[in-house]
This record gives sequence, C-alpha cells and structure tokens, in this order.
Amino acid sequence: MVDDQQPVPLESRLGYLLKHAQAGLARASAEALAPHGVDGHELAVLVVLAAGEPLSQVEAAGRLGVDRTTMVSLIDGLEDHGLAERRRSPQDRRKNIVELTAAGRDCLRRGEKARRAAERRFLAPLDEEAAASLVRALRTLVLAERE
Repeated sequence: MVDDQQPVPLESRLGYLLKHAQAGLARASAEALAPHGVDGHELAVLVVLAAGEPLSQVEAAGRLGVDRTTMVSLIDGLEDHGLAERRRSPQDRRKNIVELTAAGRDCLRRGEKARRAAERRFLAPLDEEAAASLVRALRTLVLAERE
C-alpha cells in the first residue's frame, strides 16, 4: 500500500515525465529540421498553411493556438526565407491571406520526412504497438482538453 504522506519520486510523476519526454523530442526534432532551415514552430505553420483553403494570418494563428504577434513573427520569418507569401484577401482587403510558395511546399515535404524520422528514432525504445498506444493516449488527452 502506498503511503500518501511519502513523496512520489520524480521519475514516477506524470508532469516530470511529459516535460522531459517533450524536451527530448524537441531536441531531436530541432536537430532533424536544422538542415531544412526551419524549426518545429515554423514547420507547424507550413502544415497549417498547406491544409487546403487559403487562410488569413488570424485564422492560421487560431489553428495553431498562438497569439497574433507570434504569428506575425513566424510568417515574417517564413516570408524572409521565401517559404510563404502574404497577399490581400480579395473578399476583405483588411485581411492578409498567407500561402505557401513552391519552396515552402518543398520545405514542408522535406521537413515532414525529417520530423517523422526523428519521431521514429525518439520512440525506438518502445515497440511499435507501445509507440502507437502512447500517441493515441496523448491525442485523447489533448482532444479532451479542447472540449
């Protein structure tokens, strides 16, 4: 029986484990993405922009869960590297529509390949079933939090 008065070792605490697992994955992803000239945040923007219909900066920020100022900075960086471009919305001249350039689509393809490989290496200590189960469980928790 566990004594409720005894502290739980750090290595048994969910928050500690999630924090350190995320930090390890972030390091692995950053190393994998560096040769492609983007980081994980920028790659996420490319993913959102490639999802289909053209999005405004505000709509893209909403899908990513970032504030407008952060989104402007991310888009500025992608634009500076020729990966995305802003244009005025034909329906609402007050809105900037952001779209990927051909270079942005290529970077997304290469970056996603590198990201997937980094995730596979990170999850390598787990068998395939355990890795898939972990991803499903985390997805369930994240989606439940949004409700």
